[in-house]
Amino acid sequence: MPRIKILIADDHDVVRSGLRVLLQTDPEFAVVAEASDGDQAIRLVSEKNPDVILMDISMPGLDGIEATKRILQRHPDAKVVILSVHEGEEYVHQILTAGARGYVLKNAGKKEIIHAVRAALSGEPFFSPGISRLIVDGFLRRGAGPSSSEPPSRAVSDNRLTKREIEILEYIARGFTNREIAEKLFLSVRTINTHRTNIMQKLDVHDTAGLTRHAIGLGLLEADR
Repeated sequence: MPRIKILIADDHDVVRSGLRVLLQTDPEFAVVAEASDGDQAIRLVSEKNPDVILMDISMPGLDGIEATKRILQRHPDAKVVILSVHEGEEYVHQILTAGARGYVLKNAGKKEIIHAVRAALSGEPFFSPGISRLIVDGFLRRGAGPSSSEPPSRAVSDNRLTKREIEILEYIARGFTNREIAEKLFLSVRTINTHRTNIMQKLDVHDTAGLTRHAIGLGLLEADR
């Protein structure tokens, strides 16, 4: 079975070495390239065609945010996961706008990093718990809703969604992956994938940030205030 090819982009040798050792303890992964700056990462993505790119934000020359943008412009199907020490909301916003599939803090354990890689590969977003909290808190502070033009009734109900879809929408907004939702609801991952696709189609929303905004507008996260 082909191994998952990973490119690590970080300007610190020790960090790259540690990640390489961590990932290669699992026979499922193969680190095919390492980059010390954004420009090198862009070049190596074209040369090595990795399945997942682990990208630091702060690097000399071209930083991880701009490198992510350029990689996705050239390779739209590339899967980028940010691995950074930064927990600021401004970084989260910038990297989500750039198109990264996940954001993991560098103090994360092996299990969390591997989970992020697998989630990115399957097309699912993944955020460290602290990052998910930042995303939700940011929307709550700004009073985010599905749309400023939507009627007030949208904040308490949405007849487009079934009860099951609303339940899954809440889990998505709280940062759970499709696999985690499936385990909680005793459903298959395929079923959750189908529900997620149906929710996006019904709401005409095409990313996790949009789903989170809609969940907040429905009042699904008010218990977290």
